[in-house]
Amino acid sequence: MKVLITGICGFVGSTLAKSWLETDPGLTIYGLDNLIRQGSEANRTSLRKSGIRLFHGDLRMPSDFETLPPVDWVIDAAASPSVLAGVDGRTSSRQVVEHNLAGTVNILEYCKRHGAGFILLSTSRVYSITTLAGVAVEPVGEAFRLSPGQMLPPGLSAAGISENFSTGSPISLYGSTKLASEILALEYGETFGFPVWIDRCGVLAGAGQFGRPDQGIFAYWINAYLRRKPLTYLGFGGKGHQVRDCLHPRDLVSLLTKQTAPGATAPARIINVGGGESHAMSLAELSAWCKDRFGAHGVAGDPGIRRFDIPWLIMNASLAGNCWAWRPQTPLQSILEEIAQHAEKNPCWLELSGVP
Repeated sequence: MKVLITGICGFVGSTLAKSWLETDPGLTIYGLDNLIRQGSEANRTSLRKSGIRLFHGDLRMPSDFETLPPVDWVIDAAASPSVLAGVDGRTSSRQVVEHNLAGTVNILEYCKRHGAGFILLSTSRVYSITTLAGVAVEPVGEAFRLSPGQMLPPGLSAAGISENFSTGSPISLYGSTKLASEILALEYGETFGFPVWIDRCGVLAGAGQFGRPDQGIFAYWINAYLRRKPLTYLGFGGKGHQVRDCLHPRDLVSLLTKQTAPGATAPARIINVGGGESHAMSLAELSAWCKDRFGAHGVAGDPGIRRFDIPWLIMNASLAGNCWAWRPQTPLQSILEEIAQHAEKNPCWLELSGVP
């Protein structure tokens, strides 16, 4: 089988490529990347050593697809990945739309041309910010939990957000481009007869992730804590009680293997893939873990809420379990320790990631 991974020099793309080849050495993987993400250049050498053929190209340019060889499947791991993209002053709104939506159109046209299947790695940020922010939470220990006794919106439970949770606006420019990409992908597949799967990913984390405050928060926090960089709990009382779950991208390989198998079928085209309750923690809990691992380091508090931030978001991946017998394999503690060891071996990782 031949697979094209877009955004292959990023953390998710490179991890998927190398992990997938470890489980299936007979796989042929091609990679496309424009190397615009700071730090992505660092992954080129190891990918080439793995036998992966890399193409330097930009998803926004239809002509960059003309020299790509035909493949059986495309895994789209390329995107402007921050919920603040287009409003943070580092990228324009037009760039976000061009990268995340126009780029998807070019990939789908390539799939149509070659009859290739398509898997979109989408995001938890397609879910409604207003609906989720309106849910009552309360601190239990050092982390928010859903307040008991309230009427929860459809698709939400203590186990997390399921696929029928609202995707109504606002969901950010980033979220809206990914949601629009999902719709287009399903329509292209139905119209032109190629298989499409949508995997909505929660926070992905692991060693080698380029950490920034607005993305890669687990890697950023651990690296910054180790280096005694200034850290601040933003919003929600400035206590660090906000909660997210995380998933190691190599745990997606078992799912991708099943989704790309000949004749693969499932009752749902869109599924959540996240760590769930067992892989969830607050920033305050992460700081406590860092204190035990590295020693004490103070964290400031700022009650001002950053745009699009939410206090609690856990992905309910039970549908992925029902459809594909999929579940996370890498324990949360193993993910954190992997990041910590990588941080200790790479003292300039934040600078490589583009953190001032």
